[in-house]
Amino acid sequence: MIKGYNGTIFAYGQTGCGKTHTMMGEGQAEQRGIIPSAFEHIYGFIDDDKNQNKKFLVRCSYLEIYNEDVRDLLGKDVDKKLDLKENEKKSVYVKDLNIITVKTVSDIEKLM
Repeated sequence: MIKGYNGTIFAYGQTGCGKTHTMMGEGQAEQRGIIPSAFEHIYGFIDDDKNQNKKFLVRCSYLEIYNEDVRDLLGKDVDKKLDLKENEKKSVYVKDLNIITVKTVSDIEKLM
């Protein structure tokens, strides 16, 4: 069930331990990883007939945290280090992180 909350997919581990394979998988549907499966699940829910009278906003961002540096993988300069900040509600966010509205699975896949 999708209830309108933010979601995060987070992979952590040593280099070469299989994070990319687990997250992305292979080309065939049976070999899909967590990320493409999540895309299909989200848009399957949105496209369900019982949700046709609802409005949805799906946005995505891709960032990397490596050696305590945060980088925007959708930014023009992926080597630029970004800062973690905290707002007045005590929520943590990444300053200047690109967040892009997507309407289809294809939109998200193009960003990847």
